[in-house]
Amino acid sequence: MSGFNLLHLISKSQPVALRPCGLPSGTCRTKKTWPVSFSQEDLRKRLTPVQFHVTQEKGTESAFRGELTDNKEEGTYACVVCGAPLFTSDKKFDSGSGWPSFFDLIKEESVAVTDDFSYGMHRVETTCSQCGAHLGHLFDDGPRPTGKRYCINSASLAFQSKKDAVSASSPPADGEGAGAAGGPPTGGKPEL
Repeated sequence: MSGFNLLHLISKSQPVALRPCGLPSGTCRTKKTWPVSFSQEDLRKRLTPVQFHVTQEKGTESAFRGELTDNKEEGTYACVVCGAPLFTSDKKFDSGSGWPSFFDLIKEESVAVTDDFSYGMHRVETTCSQCGAHLGHLFDDGPRPTGKRYCINSASLAFQSKKDAVSASSPPADGEGAGAAGGPPTGGKPEL
């Protein structure tokens, strides 16, 4: 009996048992230690409910609803949780999928990838390599030169426009503070 026939016989006669792992999306991944970590309490205070759901519970925002989906400004997209730079605007393209899409990373090490078998299909999950925040998924249907499409939730990203970065690097005017540096670029709790 061929492997296909055996698999068909097994799956037809009884449902395939999946290991329970308690995650809402059905994915099961071993816990990994990330270089940067935050307490759940801290994350619930800093992130909007949508940002928390997407980055910590592997959620997905509604298509065409994310605030960065149609963003055309020049700048850098960073992890909303830890501030690690992930993508630049010159690598962003309109995939028509309803989520921000990029064909390349700032650095290959910026994002970790993991097999995701949720919802009865195989996809490649993308997470921030610094803090483990869920970002979205990686597909092989992007434009040249990479052929990749990083399909990323807006809620998992913080955007730093090029013009704001330039003005932030200028010396402060009389009586103005230099602003906070080093923390995640959450910029408050934007509504999605």
